[in-house]
Amino acid sequence: MNFGLTDEQEMIVSTVRSFVENEIYPHEERVERTGEVSAEIAQQIKQKTIDLGFYACNFPESVGGAGLSHVDFALVERELGRGSMALTHFFGRPQNILMACEGDQVERYLLPAVRGERMDALAMTEPAAGSDVRGMKCSAVRDGGDWVINGTKHFISGAEHADFVIVFVATGTDDTPRGPKKRITTFLVDRGTKGFTIREGYTSVSHRGYKNMILEFDDCRLPDAQVLGEVDGGFAVMNEWLYATRITVATMAVGRARRCFDLALNYAAEREQFGQPIGKFQGISFQIADMITEIDAADWLTLASAWRLDQGLPANREIASAKLYASEMLARVTDTTLQIFGGMGLMDDFPIERFWRDARVERIWDGTSEIQRHIISRELLRPLGA
Repeated sequence: MNFGLTDEQEMIVSTVRSFVENEIYPHEERVERTGEVSAEIAQQIKQKTIDLGFYACNFPESVGGAGLSHVDFALVERELGRGSMALTHFFGRPQNILMACEGDQVERYLLPAVRGERMDALAMTEPAAGSDVRGMKCSAVRDGGDWVINGTKHFISGAEHADFVIVFVATGTDDTPRGPKKRITTFLVDRGTKGFTIREGYTSVSHRGYKNMILEFDDCRLPDAQVLGEVDGGFAVMNEWLYATRITVATMAVGRARRCFDLALNYAAEREQFGQPIGKFQGISFQIADMITEIDAADWLTLASAWRLDQGLPANREIASAKLYASEMLARVTDTTLQIFGGMGLMDDFPIERFWRDARVERIWDGTSEIQRHIISRELLRPLGA
């Protein structure tokens, strides 16, 4: 792996960082205060991203995307991590799982999503099935040649803006030596489909304005044309396209940590106590040193996992390590920054308390820290027969 960025990659970093600073930062206070992103601001961000040529930059050129490598895209996400997720959502990175579209689905879902004409959301989590995907109760059964879906999904990010949802549903059960094992199928469900309702979810302390929604299916009837991939092949679709999304959490955690660190560093240099900058006190200076060391470590761990994907190398363990370490690093960095700011860190005069709140969810979504540790240990122990 070449540890230096190419001129093109430096340009990507500079361009996206400038975009975040000029198009995202100015709206953050309003989003924090109202918990909403206005349609006008959302469309403005979306159009400027399209004009910049970065919309759907995670898709190959063959379908109209920018064709960025995994490392390039990680750099994009790292810079977007500096801004409010409620706003950077409209920078537009549709789910890569849409590359599994076939036939008429390409024109109805894939290409419009890449062009920014339709927005998608991904739905797996249920009230009784989070990390245990096979524990899902939302199910689809055959009826007269169609599928009829019943059940509920929750914690579905971006569904309030979605024109369609990519939903994973149980479509059968197999008996195995380890007990019943559910078969999963992926469906494309359009907003407005009879029997499909999207409603407000829970109020979260993390990422205000970036809402989670509840999806309800009540005898929602879908034809075979809405199946993404193969019937009962939902896990195959998931494993091929989704596991790299954990890199996104890691890279955005790094970006947010760097923004937070910059604030801590400047404050330590400017804030005076006992006649000198607080950064001169070892108790503060050592914390600054620890923070930047952890941030750099998380950054390189994340870029290294993306690099492995670009080389076609196995990367499941490395991605899990990056997600685990970066998300937990962000918690430590935001907490230390708040401590350096003291009481002012808890006041909304500074964005520190926001970074502190936002950091908490990173250790939960896209696989909890416990799940990442399970993946890492499993990858190490299985070759030894354990």
